[in-house]
Amino acid sequence: MQKIILDLDTGIDDTLAIAYALGSPEVELIGITATYGNVTLEQGMRNDLAITDLFGHSQVPVYPGLSHASTKDSFTVLSGSAFIHGKNGIGDVEIPDSARSAESENAVDFIIDAAHRYGEELTYVATGPLTNIAAAIAKEPDIKNEIGKIVIMGGALTVSGNVAPWREANISQDPEAANALFTSGAQVTMVGLDVTLQTLLTTEETQQWRDLHTAAGDFLSDMTDYYIRAYAKTSPKFGGCGLHDPLAVGVAIDPTLVKTLPINLKVDTEDPTRGRTIGDKDKLNDPHKTTQVAIGIDVNRFLSEFMSRISALAKGKR
Repeated sequence: MQKIILDLDTGIDDTLAIAYALGSPEVELIGITATYGNVTLEQGMRNDLAITDLFGHSQVPVYPGLSHASTKDSFTVLSGSAFIHGKNGIGDVEIPDSARSAESENAVDFIIDAAHRYGEELTYVATGPLTNIAAAIAKEPDIKNEIGKIVIMGGALTVSGNVAPWREANISQDPEAANALFTSGAQVTMVGLDVTLQTLLTTEETQQWRDLHTAAGDFLSDMTDYYIRAYAKTSPKFGGCGLHDPLAVGVAIDPTLVKTLPINLKVDTEDPTRGRTIGDKDKLNDPHKTTQVAIGIDVNRFLSEFMSRISALAKGKR
């Protein structure tokens, strides 16, 4: 069985990514490594513990990651994040705190230990800043060749960014870490705005969760409706909310959901284009490509898988 680590800054779509993983019989979620972004590290860990409890999977451990970008000494949540994800990161929906605590082992060491233990069976999925995985590779470079798959939600190659015309939010949080990962030699699949903005969920789907009359279904529908309302104000032409982070999990489980472009990628770390994901022209003719960038998607198949897996989880089944 495929072992998965989710590295999350747990907002609404990160929560849907957790649900997708827990609702997928092919995989075992062996741990969540927490990071910053949509929320602070501490709020994200609180969410991770509470969410996995609510979904009936309190066996999933949560590991504290690095609390700020590799080139900074602190982190403050952007004001716009509360509008998109709510002040608590989960649409201001209240769910009980977990009686559990985060693990004493830190996220970086857990990633390294898991790479050594599981090797090719391990898939690492990051849906926030790439600070934790970059730090793990910097500490023990060999793990980049041990981990079976590294899949990230972040970046934009063929479309504009969502925090600036050239910059996507997750990459923007720590461009140095993202560039370190892309240029490390690790094989990475980038699931960016190129495809995630084609995966739109509406209130018709969230009503299906509400109709289950379960605590998990009510939570999912209330939380995701908050997200949809935010999209209606910021991107009214979309007609729904993008399923950014769950798509990364979907691709980690089934790579055939997307069409990819092989490329040697880098991230600009200097102004004026700091945070831009772009092909490395110095490696243009290198036949060995280290990144697969998703540029096409089977939308209907993904949405079908998304709804069936998460609905089964919300019913209390897997």
